[in-house]
Amino acid sequence: MSGTGPSGTEGYSNEAEALVRQYESITFSEVHRRILHLLPKGPARVLDIGAGTGRDAAGFAALGHIVTAVEPTAALRMHAIALHPSPRIAWVDDSLPDLAVVSGSCEPFDVVMLTAVWMHLDERQRHRAMPRVAALVRPGGLMTLSLRHGPVPPGRRMFDVTTAETIALAEAEGMTSVQRWEDRDGLLKRPGVSWDRLAFTRAAHDGGRSRRGPLATGAARDEPVRP
Repeated sequence: MSGTGPSGTEGYSNEAEALVRQYESITFSEVHRRILHLLPKGPARVLDIGAGTGRDAAGFAALGHIVTAVEPTAALRMHAIALHPSPRIAWVDDSLPDLAVVSGSCEPFDVVMLTAVWMHLDERQRHRAMPRVAALVRPGGLMTLSLRHGPVPPGRRMFDVTTAETIALAEAEGMTSVQRWEDRDGLLKRPGVSWDRLAFTRAAHDGGRSRRGPLATGAARDEPVRP
């Protein structure tokens, strides 16, 4: 965001129009086909961190889930609200590593998603963020994330993050790795780009690691546009 937005959002605001076309060209089920069997069958509370154009938030809403969609880039967030109006999606202006709004206002979630987000954080930020993210997963809940490898687009801020580090950080916060796979960039076909995708669960009895607390009033959020 030309140096004015949260760390890691560089480049996204200026390219919002093109990114909408790119991200919306593939579907929720195509991107997440390997984890669909891990998702709750009934209505669940989902936290989508770095929700971008709202494609995944809309996919969860279509399955009957209630989604808190976190997106710090205003241009993407506004496009998403217009593209995917749903009473099941609440849009929040918040960002990693602190997630100050969500961490201070929400009960733990059944599902926490970090799709194409984690690689925007440097090492210090990743160590700071993981306890906050993991604490938002309820006992018995699911967390998934993806790590991008390959050329960094001009104007973006990305780091080559290993699966070993990511699993170690998550396990230190009481999460258990349940699935890992590697993908070439088969959907968008960007040369040299590949992905590691990870899924974690929290034990149903986690000894109180996940945070609990009443939903605070006055949380800063953008109301969903009604159809």
